[in-house]
Amino acid sequence: MEIKQVKKLIRQKEGLHLEFKSGRDGVGNSFYESVCAFMNTEGGDIFVGVNDKGIVDGVDPASLEKTGTEIITTLSNSNKIDPAVSLEPVRYELNGKSILHLSVPESSRVHKLKGVVYARRGESDLKLASQDEISKIYIKKQNYYAETKVYKDIKYKQLDGKTIAKARNYIASGKPGHPWLAYKNEEFLEKAELYKNSGRSADKGPTLAAILLFGKTETIRSIMPQYKVDCLVKRINVDRYDDRLEIKQNLIETYLLMMGFVERYLPDPFYMEGYTRLSLREKIFREIAGNLLVHRDYTSAFPAELIIYKDRVEATNPCIPRRKGPITLASHYHVQKNPLISGFFQQLGWADEIGSGIVNVNRYLPKYDTKGKAEFFEDEIFKTVISLGGTPQATPQAREEERTNAILEYCREARSMSEIQKQLKIKDRKYFRREIIAPLVKNKILELTIPDKPNSPNQKYRATTHGKALLENK
Repeated sequence: MEIKQVKKLIRQKEGLHLEFKSGRDGVGNSFYESVCAFMNTEGGDIFVGVNDKGIVDGVDPASLEKTGTEIITTLSNSNKIDPAVSLEPVRYELNGKSILHLSVPESSRVHKLKGVVYARRGESDLKLASQDEISKIYIKKQNYYAETKVYKDIKYKQLDGKTIAKARNYIASGKPGHPWLAYKNEEFLEKAELYKNSGRSADKGPTLAAILLFGKTETIRSIMPQYKVDCLVKRINVDRYDDRLEIKQNLIETYLLMMGFVERYLPDPFYMEGYTRLSLREKIFREIAGNLLVHRDYTSAFPAELIIYKDRVEATNPCIPRRKGPITLASHYHVQKNPLISGFFQQLGWADEIGSGIVNVNRYLPKYDTKGKAEFFEDEIFKTVISLGGTPQATPQAREEERTNAILEYCREARSMSEIQKQLKIKDRKYFRREIIAPLVKNKILELTIPDKPNSPNQKYRATTHGKALLENK
């Protein structure tokens, strides 16, 4: 928050979204009552070092650091605030005096302070004793998504333009005529409902979903200091880790980094679906990575983790459970935890319709690993366990024969090498030419359309009579 906005808020009176605490020598229980009440109502701003009349008394410099640390520690302690949250006060200097500002978002959860529910009513924090009042808050929270909160103090320039451009390219490659692509970046975000008016102001700003999807790292950290995804390998050193990737970038970059981590440590057996090469690893783990990011509770203090062991892969993320316990194909249900983020992932081509994740994992895991087993558990922490340890369903020889048949079928008509490579989804052109195409030509299964000029840019390949006979007799 810019200093001019801080001064503007302090000139106002305390109310539904604004609270002052003197806190000269620290904060008391009333501070945490206000935090709890704001999270349970509509969110707001708390200033420590400002008295009830809006006069800046400041926080004693000797206790300033201790007060800030105490706030962070207490809010992240579930024995005091339940569910725990990770919020960090920001220090400002006004007229030579230090104050602390805590921006408190409205939460999608009901929070309790030492077992007590508080709500904001005007400028007061009310302790709710009536079960009817508490039930109303729970009912309201069922239809609230934290990702929709608008941060009107976050400017467009605090989003990462390169990431927005990258997202546009992904959408364009999968859906060339997508209507959002006709708009410039700010309108592009508006069309995706990621940049809009605040309910309390005519000023526009990015939603939390937009900041998570496209925010610069420092922008995300300014409002969600707890945000991160930990990717770990624990094959040898199970107590600690063999390798670790700590990710604090926006969700677009996080997804790509997670998939890169998976590619580095997990194999991708050759598999054909019809006559097209299909990456089983991508099919399975894009669902795991997507689910971890799309359905995460971003108000929680707990990080998300992806851990690769010798015999399994585990993914965990904080969650707002609709049910608790194991989820199976027969019992799974369709609930969007973050519909804006989920919807944008679908536009990127990184997620299918809601509920497809468990179906896809169960469909492709047996093809990836004959002993593979997928388990899903929903609770305050959503846990996915992909047990491994089997063998590829097909032998290398069988997979090679399947690949050859796919090439022959595709090359009934003459095709360029790049067309065949793209059809099989093999990235390494040098490997593809030397290890796959060259042996087929040598064994007279494929032939060149310009045999006298093998390196011609117009060169194409087609199935020989012998190759077609192999295909017919398969």
